Amino acid sequence: MSQWYPKKGRVIFHVDMNSFYASVEMAYNPKLKGKPLAIAGNPEERKGIIVTSSYEARAKGVRTTMQLWEARRLCPDLTVLRPNFDRYRTASKEMFQMLAAITTCVQPVSIDEGYMDITGTEEHGSPIEIAENLQQQIKNELDLPCSIGIAPNKFLAKMASDMKKPMGITILRKRDIREKLWPLPIEEMYGVGEKTAAKMRAIDIQTIGDLANGDGYQLKQLFGINGERLKNRANGMDERPVDPDAVHEFKSIGSSQTLPTDTVDEDEIRQLMNLLADNVERRMKRKQAMGRSIQIMIRYYDRTTVTRSKKLHDYIDKKEDILYAANELFQKHWNTEPIRLLGITVQDVDEKQNIAKQLDLFTYEKEAEKEKLYTTIDQLTQKYGKNTFKQLQNDTDDELRTSFQKDFLDDYKK
Repeated sequence: MSQWYPKKGRVIFHVDMNSFYASVEMAYNPKLKGKPLAIAGNPEERKGIIVTSSYEARAKGVRTTMQLWEARRLCPDLTVLRPNFDRYRTASKEMFQMLAAITTCVQPVSIDEGYMDITGTEEHGSPIEIAENLQQQIKNELDLPCSIGIAPNKFLAKMASDMKKPMGITILRKRDIREKLWPLPIEEMYGVGEKTAAKMRAIDIQTIGDLANGDGYQLKQLFGINGERLKNRANGMDERPVDPDAVHEFKSIGSSQTLPTDTVDEDEIRQLMNLLADNVERRMKRKQAMGRSIQIMIRYYDRTTVTRSKKLHDYIDKKEDILYAANELFQKHWNTEPIRLLGITVQDVDEKQNIAKQLDLFTYEKEAEKEKLYTTIDQLTQKYGKNTFKQLQNDTDDELRTSFQKDFLDDYKK
């Protein structure tokens, strides 16, 4: 069996659940199987943007981030469901527990995908046998399809898992990249977004192979250190380890929300800014963190999006400080055009216990004395809302706003 495992290198899987939310709904209700299905944030309002869709819906042109009205136009018989994140989290937890039964070296990166380093797990079989057994176990026990990429590093494993969906298993070795990876359009490379791809095409980089053989100096001039990194990845180089603790690392904490209709109403904008700052404060307290930069995101009616940030003199974690700094940026950079979406993010974030060393000890201890009170208030607020004697009616809306946070990704260990 040892011949299947390199003496010096690693064997890494990228496990990617196929059309995860839709697949979970089909597993929960088998009558939905084989039908075009979409999950949308809010089917009743324009916020009904497609989160994911089944392969039957995709065949009709339905795509993630598409507005619901457009999806219905393309596919009149589309079934649309609201997200059920408790259901998805339960399925995710069970899936990651299956991965962890093979190796402790598992790194979740989102609710429906993760890496695992299976080096040294010969007792479970060859890499292809492990992948086949794992894929079948997830299918049999959870009724969910997944694709698995097998490679010597994380980048190649991620690219491999995308090559065959659904229910695919793809091996991508470094010796295969010239044939399997390089012919792909540059847009299909993980880490290359729409804007980066456009800039690359402007310098005649059309494929991943073109990038692999591109001028390193030119790439660094255009894209900074990321240009060098992308060129290395295109050549199959990626030294990042699979890190089970990476889920606990964070550099920013934010919240964004789409408005029901495009607006220039300052009262409506003020209310939303207030809500976003409240969300950010709650998440920062949950993580016992503070940050030293603030960023706002404004998306206009024509989908034009601007982000502006500012370095602060002090670390912040309180709603009033977050809101003050965000409003200052907003007033400076809003061009008065109708707004579709707003976001507030605190950046340069670190845990309070790390920041404490940099703060005046007396000030920090005073704040620390209040933490039990803050924690209790937060718990009551999360459970009952601002008025602790009146149950909130829109709990599901809060769930939608916080669903993409990664706080729960290590639940499979519990």
